[in-house]
Amino acid sequence: MIRKLDNTVYENAKLIWKVFQLSYSVEARILNTENFPPLKRSIKNIQESNNNFFISEIEDVVNGVIEIDEELESIHIQSLVVLPSEFRKGVASKMLDFILDLYKKNKITVETGVDNIPAVNLYLRFKFNEIFQWDTDHGVRKIRFELIN
Repeated sequence: MIRKLDNTVYENAKLIWKVFQLSYSVEARILNTENFPPLKRSIKNIQESNNNFFISEIEDVVNGVIEIDEELESIHIQSLVVLPSEFRKGVASKMLDFILDLYKKNKITVETGVDNIPAVNLYLRFKFNEIFQWDTDHGVRKIRFELIN
């Protein structure tokens, strides 16, 4: 089940933060970086975010989180994370399907590390197009994707 979660509630923000920490720790290793900004994000920052947060649950266990920054004509997928124990089980695909069905926007964008092959393949499978790549100041090469409806 996928549902919206009120991130302003401390316990909800803490839950989101825990999933972020577990998933982004793996991504930091994949990207070979120790200075990974998503791991520095605080519970307070999540609580204060104006973005929309959705969680995926199986048997009352949260196994994924997707964070959406909604604009008038577009959305940006700010975060899409899955518990490491749930990797390769279709959780990210189900969450992405849910979001694409929920938000009928003209443009959807997302960014990930170039070396995060599972994420890159996910977005390509959903027909996102690569827009550009760049090097961050924390040493990670990133890629931006866009889906035009």
